Amino acid sequence: VTENRTDLEDLHLYATPREQRFRRFASLEFEGQLYMTPYDFIQAVTNDEPKRAKKWRSLSKQELNQILMETPPVWKGSSKLFRNLNEKGVISYTEYLFLLCILTKPHAGFRIAFNMFDTDGNEMVDKKEFLVLQEIFRKKNEKRERKGDEEKRAMLRLQLYGYHTSTNSVLKTEGEDLVPRSYWDTLRRSTSQALFSDLAERADDITSSLSDTTLLVHFFGKKGKAELNFEDFYRFMDNLQTEVLEIEFLSYSNGMNTISEEDFAHILLRYTNVENTSSYLENMRCRIPEEKGITFDEFRSFFQFLNNLEDFTIAMQMYNFASRSIGQDEFKRAVYVATGVKLSPHLVNTVFKIFDVDRDDQLSYKEFIGIMKDRLNRGFRGYKPIQRYTTFKSCVRKELYSR
Repeated sequence: VTENRTDLEDLHLYATPREQRFRRFASLEFEGQLYMTPYDFIQAVTNDEPKRAKKWRSLSKQELNQILMETPPVWKGSSKLFRNLNEKGVISYTEYLFLLCILTKPHAGFRIAFNMFDTDGNEMVDKKEFLVLQEIFRKKNEKRERKGDEEKRAMLRLQLYGYHTSTNSVLKTEGEDLVPRSYWDTLRRSTSQALFSDLAERADDITSSLSDTTLLVHFFGKKGKAELNFEDFYRFMDNLQTEVLEIEFLSYSNGMNTISEEDFAHILLRYTNVENTSSYLENMRCRIPEEKGITFDEFRSFFQFLNNLEDFTIAMQMYNFASRSIGQDEFKRAVYVATGVKLSPHLVNTVFKIFDVDRDDQLSYKEFIGIMKDRLNRGFRGYKPIQRYTTFKSCVRKELYSR
């Protein structure tokens, strides 16, 4: 254990919400830097709190080398990679941020991500190019750091990045309020500047000063000399999205091929700011009296659609601006036109039964989009337990009232 509980809580005061979450779920420490295991990462994106109290276990150099020696190459990746690695892996803070970016991006965005790393345009990404993201995320965090004790903030940087950072800005901007809203935007904005700044030169220093991680060995081999092509990069990102969705689905399916419509609603509303979730659940429960179930293919297709929410929002706005109501057919067509994803009639009907609270068979555009944007922020909002209303009277009363 690298520090006592008081120190842990003290440094938490100087951490951003993302940093706080990483520190809560991380379980390993090597030479002052904190790491997650693959198991920790899965827990961080599927649970509100760690299942067990975390004490950072110090790794020896020998233990770290053994973990990295057992890391499979990228061509052996699968949608069970993180589950198979379990506790035998190390993930740094910047890699944690990168993996979070992947979980919320459409497949079409994978090519954009790859091209952002491929700064020399040779259709391959090497270790040095990939490590540029270390500097990009670090600079974004410096702009967001909370004011306070410089010594404590320096300790926090050491925990998260493994080295002390200077206060000099690497990325030059003309204004103070030009920081993009998301880490994905930061990548898209900043990697294009990499060839015209000292970011790439800084990556040389980073490479020599930081320890290898499971992700670096997986992508670039044990010697760090391999290069990553787009097909392997795409497969990794797709596998990660699938793996997290499988874990969520299986946590509710209890070994069956489907989850209930109510469980589907629970998952959708889980990481949102909805105050009265019971009204959505009660509404759906009354209007879908016979359970048919949601398959994993339906479940996965819906979250693929959510990752395309920005494009879908534009399509929905066109209906909205034209003062057209959004029925199930219009919704299904807007999803397909904007995202290329085909949702099954049963899945669309279930979504409408959840969100059509006034029961006019039309979707509330603003409410639906707002709630789904919350859902995309998985892991960064507090989990609010959803109240369960199981009385038959409440369903009957609501049904009579709607008439």
